[in-house]
Amino acid sequence: MTEPAARPLDGVTVIEVDSWMAAPSAGAILSDLGADVIKVEPLTGDAMRGTGRPAKVEGAFAGYDFCFDVDNRGKRSIAIDLASTDGASVVQRLVDSAEVFLCNLLPHRQERFGLDPATLHARTPALVHATLTGYGTHGPEAWRPGYDVTAFFGRSGLYDAMRETSDGLVPMARPAQGDHAAGLALVASILAALRLTERTGVGQVVETSLYETAAWTLASDYGVTAADGAPVRQRSRSQQITPLTNRYPCGDDRWVVFNMPEPPAFARFCGAVGLEHLVDDPRFDTVRNRFVNMAELVELIDDVLRERTRDEWGPIFDEHKLIWGPVLGLHEVVADPQAEAIGMFPTITHPELGEYRSVRSPIRLRGVDTEPTAPAPRLGEHGRSILADAGFTSDEIELLIDAGSVG
Repeated sequence: MTEPAARPLDGVTVIEVDSWMAAPSAGAILSDLGADVIKVEPLTGDAMRGTGRPAKVEGAFAGYDFCFDVDNRGKRSIAIDLASTDGASVVQRLVDSAEVFLCNLLPHRQERFGLDPATLHARTPALVHATLTGYGTHGPEAWRPGYDVTAFFGRSGLYDAMRETSDGLVPMARPAQGDHAAGLALVASILAALRLTERTGVGQVVETSLYETAAWTLASDYGVTAADGAPVRQRSRSQQITPLTNRYPCGDDRWVVFNMPEPPAFARFCGAVGLEHLVDDPRFDTVRNRFVNMAELVELIDDVLRERTRDEWGPIFDEHKLIWGPVLGLHEVVADPQAEAIGMFPTITHPELGEYRSVRSPIRLRGVDTEPTAPAPRLGEHGRSILADAGFTSDEIELLIDAGSVG
């Protein structure tokens, strides 16, 4: 039998004390990369369990929590009451044999349970201590809890920048977009810290937040705003700088988006859609004139694109080498041949329920399997084996369970 290929984090143990989506998503990626991720949950379970959008499936997977599964696949679970007499000390003992401690506890809660960097480094000097918060671990609002809609989208300015006009409706993000972006930032920080610890033997403290990750996603805007302090200008479809960085509806009410440099692409675009006469039209014959008359130009493009469906236009756009993309629904992306070709939605096998498709992280190493290997654990599923692996005796384990410190 062929031995499975090594994965980058084989042999690395991660103790994860967190909830919801942001920090757990980082743990899921670390698990995909080979780490043994031990998820410490309260006796009632991670608050995210059972709260996601239910899938419209029947049979074995009816009622299965796919949202929780995405951010917790491949982990082992132990349920511990941190506030109990022995709960925090149990977690500390688990950390003693780990390389990474990952949490989203606010600083004062870390200190309350003895899970802050100073306490854990005194026990495990080479530990990578990683924290993900809403707004950072320092400053006047380090105490403030944050979710992606509040810290990542709202406080960062992202929601405001996405409005078409300054008084327009504030958009609403889909679940966990900010969480997963911050999770990627945390993974990158942890990998860098592991490399540094490997070289120096000295433990590291890793931090990131939803707030600052959002600012990085807006860096193109903030690169200017940080210098001049001016608000970003919201632009509707009829106020874009160029018609070729815009989005348009087709005849079936499905949309397409373009992103092409001006001015050379304008003639090619007009040739593709049958608007050749606009190239020499004095209203649109220069970049400046197209900008001044943008509302009229967008209306003309809308009219012609509505003559065909999105899928009819696609081959025409490709033939004329336009840089474009269809605005797909999520259900279309799952069936997209390109997504299939690059393995965006790998299959996971549940030991009791069968096979289902999940979402692959965007981290890839050629020749190395970084696909998820197992589903999310049931609450406390691995509690006894985790404690035994950490050196707890059978009698100690039974006492902890009887006392209610471990579920």
